[in-house]
Amino acid sequence: MPTHIKKPLTMGEFDLIARYFKRPARRAALGVGDDCALLQPTAGCQLAISSDMLVQGRHFFADVDPHTLGHKALAVNLSDLAACGAKPLAFTLALALPQADASWLAPFSQGLLALADAHDCELIGGDTTQGPLNICITVFGEVPLAAGQSLALLRSGAQPGDDLYVSGTLGDARLALEALRGTFALPAQALARARLRLETPTPRVALGLALRGVASSAIDISDGLVGDLGHILESSAVGAVVNADIATELIAARTRCSSTSAQFDINLQLTQWRTLALAGGDDYELLFTAPARLRDSVLKAAQSSQTRVTCIGQITAVPGLRIQDGHGQLLSNSYASFDHFA
Repeated sequence: MPTHIKKPLTMGEFDLIARYFKRPARRAALGVGDDCALLQPTAGCQLAISSDMLVQGRHFFADVDPHTLGHKALAVNLSDLAACGAKPLAFTLALALPQADASWLAPFSQGLLALADAHDCELIGGDTTQGPLNICITVFGEVPLAAGQSLALLRSGAQPGDDLYVSGTLGDARLALEALRGTFALPAQALARARLRLETPTPRVALGLALRGVASSAIDISDGLVGDLGHILESSAVGAVVNADIATELIAARTRCSSTSAQFDINLQLTQWRTLALAGGDDYELLFTAPARLRDSVLKAAQSSQTRVTCIGQITAVPGLRIQDGHGQLLSNSYASFDHFA
């Protein structure tokens, strides 16, 4: 009998774009297919622009599921818009691929565009080329002006006496990363749950929008809570006190450890749990400050966006970061943030 060998599907650059990424423009005046896209922001709004790059071997493993990678590639950019209180509008995608592989491109584009549709953020252009796998997205959003002043959330507005909040959970993404690296072992179900936080983070866009006019400063946690908080403290010329034990209780995997089921039993020391919460990175939660008098408004923002928020500390006039345990005892601040060149 003759042997039939299935040859890999080959595509040129423009075939690839047309098949997986070109869609009719919705909000944009002109989308994919010309030398430039044309985007018209709403009258009375400023454009918010952010860009993030994901590199294989640095930001994700070679065997990552392409659908989840597509999700994460856009999610980390939407998280920047959330931290600015910006409404997503559109994004561009620059993609380097070792080869035009349909079995990879189909799920990647599906994961990417599903999240884009969920946030009404349309793909309006970009570039493709052959090379080591590299994904670079630039996202565009808008923030309204009120009485000539921008309502954007910035890193520079924190004031002494403000409460310090974080959204969602902490540390689970880093827990998964260390398990995948072989630093320690996790039960299969515990790893599966933690890996979802690593590979499919939830951008807190709705919370960011609800915090406009409430939060005095904000940043998203990409490189670790302590490191990213440092950017707020430096930009605002203030200090902070953080309760490490409250932050540590926000690790979802640690909460599940209290169950009687061995499938979620994780044997880590308290110092290790604290490191995951305070210096884990890849959380993509919002870290923000708000005046104490606006606590009810923060609660309403959390409720309207269906996002959990937790107060983990306060802003102080005294410079520097002090980390305390639940009894008010000072802890050593030896937590380092992620460094892309380390």
